[in-house]
Amino acid sequence: MDTGDTAWLLTSSALVLLMTPGLAFFYGGMVRSKSVLNMMMMSLGAIGVVGVLWVLVGYSTAFGTDVGAGLLGQPFEFFGLDGLLGKDALSGTIPTTVFVAFQAMFAIITVALISGAIADRARFGPWLLFAGLWSLVVYFPVAHWVFDFDGKDAAGTVVDPGGWIANELLAIDFAGGTAVHINAGAAGLALAIVLGKRVGWPKDRMKPHNLPLVVLGAGLLWFGWFGFNAGSAVGANATAGVTFVNTLVATSAAMLAWLAVERVRDGNATTLGAASGVVAGLVAITPACSAVTPVGAIAIGAITGALCALAVSLKYRFGFDDSLDVVGVHLVGGLSGTILIGLFASDAAPAAVNGLFYGGGVDQLWRQAVGAGAVLAYSFVLSLVLGYLVKFTVGFRVEEEAEIGGIDEAEHAETAYEFGGGLGSRGNSRPSVAAGAAAVLEGSNKS
Repeated sequence: MDTGDTAWLLTSSALVLLMTPGLAFFYGGMVRSKSVLNMMMMSLGAIGVVGVLWVLVGYSTAFGTDVGAGLLGQPFEFFGLDGLLGKDALSGTIPTTVFVAFQAMFAIITVALISGAIADRARFGPWLLFAGLWSLVVYFPVAHWVFDFDGKDAAGTVVDPGGWIANELLAIDFAGGTAVHINAGAAGLALAIVLGKRVGWPKDRMKPHNLPLVVLGAGLLWFGWFGFNAGSAVGANATAGVTFVNTLVATSAAMLAWLAVERVRDGNATTLGAASGVVAGLVAITPACSAVTPVGAIAIGAITGALCALAVSLKYRFGFDDSLDVVGVHLVGGLSGTILIGLFASDAAPAAVNGLFYGGGVDQLWRQAVGAGAVLAYSFVLSLVLGYLVKFTVGFRVEEEAEIGGIDEAEHAETAYEFGGGLGSRGNSRPSVAAGAAAVLEGSNKS
């Protein structure tokens, strides 16, 4: 065991967990004020559901002994982390429990990302049911495909086969362009179709109610993403340093590119555009951060930032209500970052593979395209099935009256902002803001 590697992975795990509350702020600020709590609760709920499932069967499904051509790990091999708690249970140079914790955070954020596509209209209980089913049927197997590398003995012989994308296809996905972003984006598209359009959309564009919350969320996501990408080096080493720098510059370039598109197309560079460009850049560099130089990272960030800025308007053309642009940012950004590896990969980077622009031909390009397409198709089809299953059994969407009146009140009996009278948490009456203002004015008049 290496204590430096272990300390870095523990820190990275905490950083990645912070991304989910950051996402709650990001998404919460983008919806209307009557929906902000429900939006945040869908992210927080994902932590609870996926956290429990990961320890029970998720880790085993993703990283257990392969039971079929790189498609699935043995789900109950490490049930409840049985056999992994001893000091001799290591994954490389770190305790296996630390690796379990790190990967748990990936599973959580992936599920939480989906919720943005169905903002303002999903019931909370059925969302939790879908989150659990989707984790079991979609995320855990795909994590096996992408993240479970073959275990080899000292002679280089494979003794513990892993997932087919990582080991047979040899597509590069360092930190989750396919398993996280394409996966979540495809699921978001499927659920947007299942639940249908919000009442009043697209005539009412339903603008964000709190842009400072959006910027706060984007900042927390960027901060946590250094653990997401650099932590995926699974050690405090040179690869972590390269991925850290690439994460910085690609995201910076994507933000500038998004703002440039807005300026040319709309005449203004917006705060929402800056925050969205940040997320698009983070998405794009996630699969590529170990495969490109910083110059390549800037190119991938700039291309993806511009593409995503244009892609978010596709929902109006095709008529699917992807409320918070999960498809336009995560699906399009994930596809862009994953496929562009085939163009910009350089053997000077830790992955040591050349893409088309560096003399490597199209070999890596087709591998990237196949991996991205396979995850997209699998996630979209299974997400449709699971979405309709929830819809036709327990009901997925709130009633129209609740949607118009406010989903926070209907689902959680709470509101994010109290502007009038109300009851305190213990039932004691509180003076309203208006009453307080009136009292101050009255005192001023008397004096």
